[in-house]
Amino acid sequence: MAFLECNDLIKLYTDEQSKIQVPALRGVELTANEGDLVSIIGPSGSGKSTLINLIGGIDKPSSGEIILDGNIITTLKGRELTKYRRNRIGFLYQLPERNLIWNLSALKNVIVPMRLSGKWSHNIQKKRAAELLKDVGLDQRKNHKPHQLSGGEAQRAGIAVALANDPDIILADEPTGELDSVTTFKIIDYFKQLNKTLGKTFIVVTHDHRFANMTTKAMRIMDGRIIGLHRAIDPRKSFLDREEVLFVDDHGNLRIPINIRNEAGIKNHVQIEMRDGFATIIPVRGDELDE
Repeated sequence: MAFLECNDLIKLYTDEQSKIQVPALRGVELTANEGDLVSIIGPSGSGKSTLINLIGGIDKPSSGEIILDGNIITTLKGRELTKYRRNRIGFLYQLPERNLIWNLSALKNVIVPMRLSGKWSHNIQKKRAAELLKDVGLDQRKNHKPHQLSGGEAQRAGIAVALANDPDIILADEPTGELDSVTTFKIIDYFKQLNKTLGKTFIVVTHDHRFANMTTKAMRIMDGRIIGLHRAIDPRKSFLDREEVLFVDDHGNLRIPINIRNEAGIKNHVQIEMRDGFATIIPVRGDELDE
């Protein structure tokens, strides 16, 4: 069993004007092992933020279930759900003002989640906060407030806040969306470093395709469905030696990338035949259906 499982997740929203239900997620299947560094890449409106809100317990699916470390999360309510969000999930958002309290120093920002959870003594909380800020290269900036930090520094402080309560999973929603290329690569490097040294599971949702070659595996999401997987063949050796696989859901649905459809001349119909132990997809022209 995987550390994290999302099984047939469907999320419907009701349009306020038309009262019509609009699907944000359409049967998402996702697994992640403990210690994975996963990116979920897709354009705006593809459902990626909705997905991590469900994993983080901020919202509930219309149907389907989420299992973390053998525990069904989608049935949690009240205090148990609050405890789950506070202790097992670390959140990192695109905008620093969502990660940090503006009138507190970086050090005090990291301490806040620990005070709310009641974990550890005050002395240990302060020591842990200082260590986390050192881990993200901010040991010399720990007494600075967010407005005194650069965009990249503020985001690194946000990473320390997300790690404060020693969560199982860090969920990052467009964490580099406001950063330049140089700073983006620095943030990705910190994700990789912390993933390796702390063994934490990171799930990053982004529109930035540069994450595809820098994470253990990269999933492509489109129109509320996971449509493909870009993974390192052996992440212990290199993230650059990769393979691309497509996703087949529990209903047998397969989404063929448009470049392959165009090159193969696939329109609306195909035949699938077994040849020498391999499944072969054969395009069928519309006029052949009438024969």
